Amino acid sequence: MTQHLTLSTRTTAAGTVMELTGELDHHTAPHIRDALPGLALRPGQQLVIDLKGITFCDSSGITALIAARNHALAADAAIALAALPEHLARIIRIVGLDQVFPAHPTAQDAEHAWHAASE
Repeated sequence: MTQHLTLSTRTTAAGTVMELTGELDHHTAPHIRDALPGLALRPGQQLVIDLKGITFCDSSGITALIAARNHALAADAAIALAALPEHLARIIRIVGLDQVFPAHPTAQDAEHAWHAASE
């Protein structure tokens, strides 16, 4: 049985942070895709997806992360993943997405990296 997915967003100087908690699967991944058009991303900003609360992720969840990346790139913004649980970090590495998703220990680390890169 699928658990609930909680999605919350907040705005920082670097851009939007999307925090996810619960299971990211074929039942819940559409919530991510549906939320993307409402994000206020400006060119040069960064979308951070904070995954510290993700307990499960299937291929639909990975597809939703790729959709978020495409959305950020279409807005001429960057994307970063933060607080990847080890089970999800392993999947990201196995499928080679560690080459397209910068990852940081926390959302704050992702914001600091964005500030350093933009200076």
